[in-house]
Amino acid sequence: MGVTWWTQAWRTLWRDARAGELRLLVVAVALGVAALSSVSFLADRLNAGLQRDARQLLGGDAVVVSDQATPAHIVQRAQQAGLQGVSTLSFPTMARGQSHSGAEANSRLVALKAVEVGYPLRGELHVARSLAQAQLALNSTADTPTTFEKTTTIPASGEAWVEPGGLEALGLDVGDTLMLGDSHLRISRVLVRESDRGAGFMNFAPRVMINTADLKATGLVQPASRVTWRYAVVGNDARVKDFLAWAETESKKQEVRGVRVESLEAGRPEMRQTLDRAGKFLNLVALLAALLSAVAVALAARAFAARHLDDCAMLRVLGLSQRHIALSYTAEFVWVGTFASGLGLALGYAVHLLFVSLLKGLVDTALPAPSVWPVVYGVGTGLTLLLAFGLPPVLQLASVPALRVMRRDVGELKATTLSVWAIGLTGFAVLLVAVSRDLKLGLMVVGGFAAAVLLFAAMAGLAVVVLRRSVVEGAAPPWLMLATRQVSARPMYAVVQVSALAVGLLALALLVLLRTDLISSWRNATPADAPNRFVINIQPTQAEPFLATLHEAGVSKLDWYPMIRARLVAVNGITVTPDSYTEERAQRLVDREFNVSFNAAPPAHNTLVQGAWQAEDPDALSIEEGIAKTLMLKLGDTLRFDMAGVLHESRITSVRRVDWTSMRANFFVMYPVSHLRTGAGFDVPTTYIAAFRAPQRATAMVSAADTSASASPPTPASNHWVKPVPSFDNQLISRFPNVTSVDMGATLNQVQTVLDQVVRAVECLFLFTLAAGLVVLFAAVTATREERAREYAVLRALGASNQLLAYVQRAELAGVGALAGVLASSVAMAMGWGLAHFAFEFEWTASPWVLLLGTVVGALLALAAGWWGLRDVLRRPVAQTLRQASQ
Repeated sequence: MGVTWWTQAWRTLWRDARAGELRLLVVAVALGVAALSSVSFLADRLNAGLQRDARQLLGGDAVVVSDQATPAHIVQRAQQAGLQGVSTLSFPTMARGQSHSGAEANSRLVALKAVEVGYPLRGELHVARSLAQAQLALNSTADTPTTFEKTTTIPASGEAWVEPGGLEALGLDVGDTLMLGDSHLRISRVLVRESDRGAGFMNFAPRVMINTADLKATGLVQPASRVTWRYAVVGNDARVKDFLAWAETESKKQEVRGVRVESLEAGRPEMRQTLDRAGKFLNLVALLAALLSAVAVALAARAFAARHLDDCAMLRVLGLSQRHIALSYTAEFVWVGTFASGLGLALGYAVHLLFVSLLKGLVDTALPAPSVWPVVYGVGTGLTLLLAFGLPPVLQLASVPALRVMRRDVGELKATTLSVWAIGLTGFAVLLVAVSRDLKLGLMVVGGFAAAVLLFAAMAGLAVVVLRRSVVEGAAPPWLMLATRQVSARPMYAVVQVSALAVGLLALALLVLLRTDLISSWRNATPADAPNRFVINIQPTQAEPFLATLHEAGVSKLDWYPMIRARLVAVNGITVTPDSYTEERAQRLVDREFNVSFNAAPPAHNTLVQGAWQAEDPDALSIEEGIAKTLMLKLGDTLRFDMAGVLHESRITSVRRVDWTSMRANFFVMYPVSHLRTGAGFDVPTTYIAAFRAPQRATAMVSAADTSASASPPTPASNHWVKPVPSFDNQLISRFPNVTSVDMGATLNQVQTVLDQVVRAVECLFLFTLAAGLVVLFAAVTATREERAREYAVLRALGASNQLLAYVQRAELAGVGALAGVLASSVAMAMGWGLAHFAFEFEWTASPWVLLLGTVVGALLALAAGWWGLRDVLRRPVAQTLRQASQ
């Protein structure tokens, strides 16, 4: 013919595009690429932003953290290496305010930070000249010079910089006096942002920054004070790397206690766990969308090849070789895959921008531009989808014999060989696992779906055999008998159709179940009535009056536990030290004290996973699951603790699972007794901790004769004055001045806000999988449209009415959909349990109604897809259908 395969590919592509033959393929590929690339773009930019800001977040190129002043030999080593260093120290303390009039204002727990000249080594501080200006800066969508100032200086001696939350809580502004311990400091700036803010528990309190020169006058730092020292260094990368390696080795020495090298992973466990779960769920949704796209591509490509059998037979008659036809279709699919991948990448990039918008306040919108890797992944996914799942059936067109022009019974498509499918599936599985960024999740999803497809095929084949034998001639209605014959006459089509429908329904059911339980577990972890106050250091003599105060204020629900500072000194009679463990976290746990408690009943918000809670057993203790794994402890082990010089030994009788994101009072170790005494009969040194939700601020009405300066003007509705009552926190601190009250209200609001943002992002990506699932349903139902059209035409020619054939079609679709629905629901419950238990780590509570609901939904979706895809089959004239079949 004189036409090259290249030219033939272009002509075929143009003709198929105009005829709409490629529409379903393009949609399926674009959806899969968009789902994966949207998550890849977001993850890539977040990682790039983290690397960009890492040094600023740390406050230096390397940071040594200690609970005492930084050891002199570490500072000396840094100086000898030519590194510039700066020391800061921070600790929680109570601050009081004093207004211009001299009246004492509120009190508040703050995170005090003392800095020296040279701070910050990396990044800069953002400050404002008034509280109103700071609030404008925080609410602004862009960082403009008119809202705040950027500086690398520190507060002058006698001055303090306070964050807006602290000023609001204290009722102060710039120019007022802040009282810290024995000192009075003038507030000169509002601290809007500090690059190395930190994320520890006490850093949830508002920051107060002062000059190190003013620290001694406060009298707050005493020998027993719990202060965190940070020594940050900057300099040449090679020298910093050498110093970092030396410092990590030095911190592990037994004589160097309480020293560690800080990492970016420290802090914010409740945020990190929520975001980790969200990231895994987003990856799961993307993986399922890609897997569904693969199924849709395989079904659509086979239908595409079936419609081109006659065209290829004619091309063979005209002299085109098998190689020519194969190359032309390969080129066409490469071009289609490239176009669909580009479309999916554009859609994925737009969706990732939506993610950034939904996560506003959590994700910095000034993220770096994405790298080339998401684009490579996207194009690779699109081409893999088409070439691995779409091209194998299409390449069979090259082997269509020219004889098919005269004999329509030759040259039919054959089942793709197992080796071809194995190569494509392996390549696609490797790609998905790589893109998922989570080996366990990727293997569970890909492996689970591969096993599910085999199970669906086997169960569908068995169902066809059972159906053929169960419907007795003459005993069933005519439409049911014809529907049964339709299904049993094409067993392979039935197996493929049921398997494809079941895979689509499996993905949808799995996501619906996981989404419901995942979001429920998130919200249950931080409910609307979660405690927003933690009060520590309550002395035993204050317990009764403290509880009475809470009761008078209307607090009826609270966590109330004794708290003991303890250090683990021996396991099973063998002394333990940091050198006894190789894992860094285990070394830190053994090297420091942690909080333990006792109570006769187990905490209602903890779950026993091993052993039994042996109430009032003086030799028993219960340990948290995570620390048991870290320290390699098990049931029956004996632990000896040093509690302020008092030794106490007990054995592990139960293991608890603790959700550290729950905003409740939780402990690593608990003793199941109502009163803890040592074996020698000594009481252990004990304080109490209370966690509760603070009552709302109240106001009191006083007579109009009260003209004190602190009273507000009379309201228009009455002649009374409204005089604010001191806040509940201030009343509590005034009555119990030694306690420390931690206000977690802002933190709780932040966690719940982040949760809402993450849920919206998850729901947004869920639409991709929903669309991909519907594409699979449509492709599965319409894959046999032409065969159905010919069979119905023959039946109509033999006298069957359109109403009877409509009943047959509905019965077949409903039966196939119901079977697919019950199979998908069963597997979804099993996979959901595995993913919830091993990947997301939350309780699985799927209802037994899922099977019934899945069956009904499967039947309805199959009917809907059949109505849309097969609505013209019964409308075609019989003569036209038979004429086309004979050509």
